[in-house]
Amino acid sequence: MKRIYLDYAATTPADKEVLKEMLPYFSENFGNAMSIHSFGQDALQAVDSARGKIATFFGAVPSEIIFTSGATESNNITIKGVLKSYYSKAENAKIKPHIITTAFEHHCVLDSCKTVEKEGLAEVSYIKPDKDGLIKVSDIAKAIKSNTILISVMYVNNEIGTVQPIEKIGKLVKKLNATKKENEFKLLFHTDATQAVNYFDCNVAKLSVDLLSMSAHKIYGPKGVGMLYVKKGTTIKKIQDGGDQEYKMRAGTHNVPGIVGFGKAIEQIANRKTQNVNRKVLELRDYLIAKVSKEIPKAVLNGSKILRSPNNANFSFADVEGEGLLLSLDMEGIACSTGSACSSGALSPSHVLLSIGLKAEQAHGSLRFTLGKYTTKQEIDAAVKKLKTIVERLRKISGNILGEYYNKSHKA
Repeated sequence: MKRIYLDYAATTPADKEVLKEMLPYFSENFGNAMSIHSFGQDALQAVDSARGKIATFFGAVPSEIIFTSGATESNNITIKGVLKSYYSKAENAKIKPHIITTAFEHHCVLDSCKTVEKEGLAEVSYIKPDKDGLIKVSDIAKAIKSNTILISVMYVNNEIGTVQPIEKIGKLVKKLNATKKENEFKLLFHTDATQAVNYFDCNVAKLSVDLLSMSAHKIYGPKGVGMLYVKKGTTIKKIQDGGDQEYKMRAGTHNVPGIVGFGKAIEQIANRKTQNVNRKVLELRDYLIAKVSKEIPKAVLNGSKILRSPNNANFSFADVEGEGLLLSLDMEGIACSTGSACSSGALSPSHVLLSIGLKAEQAHGSLRFTLGKYTTKQEIDAAVKKLKTIVERLRKISGNILGEYYNKSHKA
């Protein structure tokens, strides 16, 4: 049975060229990048080379790129590190700071915000998206207070793929900061760009962001490595003690093979004919949406079709349980998801889908299909054919169960 992978938002396969670039740093060039001997210096040179490639891609300088284990760590550093910096000044102790984020961020942002709330370190506003899964700049503006120190809005939602107005929010923050006095704590703007890097402009100056996070395994790089862009002069402190790695911002021995692979993956995005790759994925996504909408009754696309990542199609299927769909498709060799891979063990409905107004039963009956550069039209045809059969079968079972319940309840 040929397996079909339609879950690229969860992770991507490491590109062959990326793997080739990494291999020598597992055994031949195995030095610790912080060692002063030649073995260490060879490793450091590789780390610096990757850092340079990544900095160029984001329009940053190398010293603004901090390597981490991935976006989850980067997002934790952002929220907790900014707060730590705020409280390091004695004059701020009496004023509890305020953070603005959205109701449909990745769990690592939401849970970090809930943690600092619970600990009494900050108050947090959670901005709800509209029914199309879009955040309004006006809602962000209304939520800003005199004690607001950080705004965190993801670039592309990881579940429904909707694209947020990051550049406009960045301009708003920039304008507000221009009115602040020199000794005032500047309002910082962060975006989790994990799902955006493959498809959208991530130049940090154009976006006007102070902090940007991402993971390499979403762009055909290795797992376990990512980065946090920290604009020079940003008021943030480390949250992890240890060595002096990463400009004293992130302690721990460098993951040299991972960093090298990360650099190669970014280089490939920068060098390839990005528009052609994006156009192919976009055409396949639209083909998938049209095919599902036409062939499967009561299938509804979640989120805006226009302001959406080229690779994402998230559907709700009425009268069907998403987990049942997911498992049935997996038995047929087709991989997709019911939402974020990080919350796949949760039984509760997707917080993303609930935030855009879906009822719990609608959210439970949803699937996320995400495409990549290896996806083919033939794979989509085969997947939709299987999906149609499975939906029909599960709806029939659901209808029979409901019918039996209705009959029993009336007889009683």
